[in-house]
Amino acid sequence: MPLLMIAALVWIGIHLGIAGTTLRDVIVRRIGGVAFRATFSVLSIVAIIALVRAWNTASTTVLWIAPNWLLGLLALAMLPAFLLFVASVRTANPTMIGPNQGMADAPRGIIRVTRHPMLWSFAIWAVVHIAGNGDTASIVFFGAFLITALAGMPSIDAKLARREPSTWQALSAATSILPFAAIRQKRNTFVPREIGWLTPRIAVAAWIVLLIGHPLLFGTTPVKL
Repeated sequence: MPLLMIAALVWIGIHLGIAGTTLRDVIVRRIGGVAFRATFSVLSIVAIIALVRAWNTASTTVLWIAPNWLLGLLALAMLPAFLLFVASVRTANPTMIGPNQGMADAPRGIIRVTRHPMLWSFAIWAVVHIAGNGDTASIVFFGAFLITALAGMPSIDAKLARREPSTWQALSAATSILPFAAIRQKRNTFVPREIGWLTPRIAVAAWIVLLIGHPLLFGTTPVKL
């Protein structure tokens, strides 16, 4: 467990202590954006490998056993996580890392719902697995991703506000971190046709494939029939 906690803190520290902070801006000015992204990617890969290995070998204590009805609900909860993830990949978004992610006009598609769809997909994934596993090692492992996802949203917003204030002003005026908040506040409207039919079809197909293949890939059955 100590190694798992250290690995989790390293993972959180890399993402919240560097990415999205003014320290990142300082490093980028010194070594350049391309070199920073390459270095950050390598550090992230090393950190996640260490985190997974530590989780696989960590001692753990079971705190609760999820009943079958809860496991079924948790499996269903992964559907919106898949939808958010697929939609985030298929939608241009200035909060995303990488080139050509800018907002051409007004926010479209899933960005009308939340400007951080990918991070929300990771947050849902982490909560589902914490609730379903119910042991201390899983809380630390998936909790690291949950903290990174939730804290990463305002961190990314702050970075965008510093780097592209005009883009941030337009984006923040029409979108929200909390899903559907901007729509409820009448700052935006939900337009399903902008998401289309392909995105939910891909999401459902991926959900079914992973649900069936979960025992083979990870050694656990999400839903016990």
